[in-house]
Amino acid sequence: MPSLELTQVSELAGAILDECETAVIGKREPLTMVLGGILAGGHVLLEDFPGLGKTLAARSFAQTLGLDFARAQFTPDLLPADLTGSFIFDQRVNEFSFRHGPLFTGLLLADEINRTPPKTQAALLEAMQERQVTVEGETFPLPRPFHVLATANPVEYEGTYPLPEAQLDRFMLQISFGYPTADEEWEVLSRRLARRQEDQTLRAIVDADTLLKMQEAIERVTVDESVGRYCVALAAATRRHAHALMGSSPRGALALMLVARSFAVIEGRDYVTPDDVKAVAVPVLAHRVAVKPELWMSNASGASVVAAVLASVPTPAALEADATTT
Repeated sequence: MPSLELTQVSELAGAILDECETAVIGKREPLTMVLGGILAGGHVLLEDFPGLGKTLAARSFAQTLGLDFARAQFTPDLLPADLTGSFIFDQRVNEFSFRHGPLFTGLLLADEINRTPPKTQAALLEAMQERQVTVEGETFPLPRPFHVLATANPVEYEGTYPLPEAQLDRFMLQISFGYPTADEEWEVLSRRLARRQEDQTLRAIVDADTLLKMQEAIERVTVDESVGRYCVALAAATRRHAHALMGSSPRGALALMLVARSFAVIEGRDYVTPDDVKAVAVPVLAHRVAVKPELWMSNASGASVVAAVLASVPTPAALEADATTT
C-alpha cells in the first residue's frame, strides 16, 4: 500500500471519530484525544466511574480501526502469566511450547487495570514500552500495531490499587469521559430502543496496515523548534510547581509533542501550533504529576498543576514578542 498524504489521514481520522460517536454519544473531544494517542503510537488510560462508556469506547476503536482485539479482566488474583502467556508441555511432540496470552493482539483492553496488584500491572511495562514480552528468558515480539486501552476506576473507589508511577508514565494520555448531559443520556436510551438489542457493531474504517501508514504519515508533521521547546518548558515547569511532589518526566515532554502532532493532523493541519500543545497538555501531563500528600484533601491535583503551568509559561509567540521589544 502506498504512503498516505496527511490530508488523507485527516479524512480517515474524521471518519473513525464519526463512527465511534455513533456508539459513544456526545464525547467527541475525549474520543479525539484517544485517537490522537493511538495515531501517536501510544497507549491510553481511561479513568472514570463505572458505566460512563470506557469499555464501550475501547471496543468501538477496536472495531473501527480493524484491529485484532483481546480483553483482559484485571482482578486481584490475576497472574503475570495470564497476560504474557506461558510454556506448556505438549505431550504430542514431547517438548514445551509457548501459549500466547492476550497481550499478543492489536488492541488490548486492560479492563479495570487498577483492580489487580502492582506485581501483575508490572507485567505490562515491557510490553507497553518495548512491544515485546520475555518469558523464562525467551523474548517474543508483539504484533504491530500494538496498543493498550486500559480502563480504571478512580483511586478512591473501593477495591482499587494505585497504579505505580512507572506504569502511569507508560500511558501517553489519561482521559475521563464524565457524565453526559440530559439530552445525551436520553440519546443513549433512544438509540437502545431503536436497535432493539444490546450489542452494536461498528464498521471498520481502516485496517491494521492502514493504521500503520497513518502513524507513519504523522511523522512528517512539522514541529518548529520554538514549539518543541515550549513542550519542554511545560514539562519542566510541572517539576518546579509548589504543589508538585513529582513533576512530569522527559517522557511527558516527548508525549506532549507526539500527541500534539496527531491532534494537528486530526484538525486538518500539517504543522503544530502552541494551541495544539495546550489542547492536549492536561490529558498528557496531569497523570504524570503527583501532588504533595498534605494537599490530598484540597482541590490540588495533577490537572490543576498543569492548568497553572499553562497559564504561567509563555507561549512561543509571547517569547518572540518579548525578544523583539528588548
